[in-house]
Amino acid sequence: MMAISKDSLKEWFSHFGKTLKYSLHCVVSPFDGFWDLTHEKRGSVRAAVFIIIMTVLTNIWKVRYTSFVFIRVQWEYFNMIMDMCTFLLPFFIWILSNWCLTTLFDGKGNMRDIFIGSAYALTPYVLIQLPMIVVSNFVTFDEGAFYEYFLSFSLIWCAFLFLASVMQIHDFSFGKALFSILCILVGMLVIVFLLVMFFSLFSDAISYFISLYKEISYRFY
Repeated sequence: MMAISKDSLKEWFSHFGKTLKYSLHCVVSPFDGFWDLTHEKRGSVRAAVFIIIMTVLTNIWKVRYTSFVFIRVQWEYFNMIMDMCTFLLPFFIWILSNWCLTTLFDGKGNMRDIFIGSAYALTPYVLIQLPMIVVSNFVTFDEGAFYEYFLSFSLIWCAFLFLASVMQIHDFSFGKALFSILCILVGMLVIVFLLVMFFSLFSDAISYFISLYKEISYRFY
């Protein structure tokens, strides 16, 4: 029984390692990579989750350990939970909007494919910005252009990978993928608007029932 457990654990880590390593192939060969990611099932949810966790940690470490020459933080106003939500909330809204809009455009990808592809598209962010946290503590302000260049390059690379993922996962042409991304961004704004409206109405409803309860309590007690 113990041998089976060890074999299963070894197989789990082996599969995780292969699918995580495959994210590097998506980075350097995005069109082939994202196509095989969906059609050959060479990605995994667990590797995607790991990349998302590393992206969140990179954002936190970036704020905490980047040299004060390049980033200044007012720690009395810094909220780690809010900092995490500023990435996670837009990311998951992107996935939801992506699935909703591309379904209307006859996209081939499902929610799982979109989640994995979007997570794998974040790989350059971790690969570049994480070591740049260390580099920031060894360069001067005059050498900051070098530092800023790599940060911008990582974001541009991620944006390109997101475009490639939409093209390959949904089997879209370049023009249709661009149009879809514009629609997805508009859809994200609509979703945010609906969420804000929902929570506003929910908050008003809670306030109403609380005030009603207080009124009844005052009258009977």
